[in-house]
Amino acid sequence: MKSFWFAILVIFCAQWGMAQEKEGQPTDQQSAEKKQLDSIQANLKRALDSLLKNTPNTLNTIVLKQKLKEITPKKPKEPEQVGWKNKGKFSILFNQSAFNFDWQGGGTSNVAGNAVLNYEFNYKKNSLTWDNKILADYGLTFLKDENFARKTNDRIEFNSRIGQRIGQGHWNYSLFVNFRSQFAKGYRFSKDPDTDETIRTEETHFFSPAFIQIGPGLLWKKSDNLNLNIAPVTVRMIFVDDQFTSGPDYVDGDYFGVDAGESSRFEFGGSLAAYAKFELFKNVTMEQLLNLYSNYIEDAANVDIDYTLNLNLVVNKYISGSFAFQAIYDDNATGAFQIREVIGLGLNYEF
Repeated sequence: MKSFWFAILVIFCAQWGMAQEKEGQPTDQQSAEKKQLDSIQANLKRALDSLLKNTPNTLNTIVLKQKLKEITPKKPKEPEQVGWKNKGKFSILFNQSAFNFDWQGGGTSNVAGNAVLNYEFNYKKNSLTWDNKILADYGLTFLKDENFARKTNDRIEFNSRIGQRIGQGHWNYSLFVNFRSQFAKGYRFSKDPDTDETIRTEETHFFSPAFIQIGPGLLWKKSDNLNLNIAPVTVRMIFVDDQFTSGPDYVDGDYFGVDAGESSRFEFGGSLAAYAKFELFKNVTMEQLLNLYSNYIEDAANVDIDYTLNLNLVVNKYISGSFAFQAIYDDNATGAFQIREVIGLGLNYEF
């Protein structure tokens, strides 16, 4: 019985080995095709050698490059968007520093975090485009031995823009709407001269301030990553909580340009919005946003500026490094530039 099973095993192994050997060998058809290709390649090489041997190598190189360019298959164009298209990205950035008691170089231990949400939902059909974008950005830093956390950023913004293409170029008639505010209360921090304790005074909160802009204009749109919108007729409304404008010592215009006892301010002017995004190096992209606004009613030459620079380094699908720089000039808020800079390593989720 053992001999029987041994014989079966030997036969199976022999058949399996023959099958593997046969599988690794090309079929007669494959062999014929390979010989045919080798013959064509050899004939083509002999013909080229015969044609090119009497001409300079420089000229041969130019001619061959041009011919290769002609016969190289072109990349198929991406299908043009029709209807709605949406995409989103959620990021969390971290930053941390720690110093022990014996550290002599100075420093304060801290932990910081920043959450960013970018969501776009855009519509396109024929010569009509409708672009919508939501930006939410909130960050906190916690300092050792401090009673209060401090904000590193707090912004909620919604942009909507409709464009109707003019002819076959890049220019469009446009209409835009922009809303901007913040999520949480903002404080000014100071020190009690007697106890040296930290004192915080509320200065802002949700919808105080809030900015709404709307205006028709012209849009130059080369692509989703490069465009310029000019709106020479723009209405801007500024909304605030009147508790910040009702103090006995309040002076008209001190709080985002709003008069004493009022909760809103109307402005009429012109605006410009530019956007550019491109790849600096492999896996490194740069994004720039510039918004300008001039109030025709008051100090037209005094232009409000909001500039943002974002650098993004992709490590893999879920991890990236980022650097953000923002500069704002608005003399209704303060008479100097407001500067913000954030750098960190983050986790990403795209949807």
